[in-house]
Amino acid sequence: MKLTKSDTTLCEKDALQDMLDSEKALMSLYTTALYEGNGKNLRKNFSDNLLGVAENQFTLYQQMCARGYYQAPPAKKDVIDQANDTFKKQQKTLKMPSAAGGKQ
Repeated sequence: MKLTKSDTTLCEKDALQDMLDSEKALMSLYTTALYEGNGKNLRKNFSDNLLGVAENQFTLYQQMCARGYYQAPPAKKDVIDQANDTFKKQQKTLKMPSAAGGKQ
């Protein structure tokens, strides 16, 4: 059986969720492309596109929250503190000279 557009209608909540999921997937793909890109112009394009997708994702998130479709639980202080500690440790690790004697 072949489905047509008229056979597959999404409600507003499902349509917004589908768009949000698509933006999240695009963010993941652009992030990977940015890691792997080997030319300055190419990396700039990926970076610009990633920022645009991030803005779209945030706008969709705000719209879903405003309509009561997306309820993000508040972050607990200890979880935030732990994430900050982990980030700071990783940041220090990245600033350390490599074993080969050069800087990273």
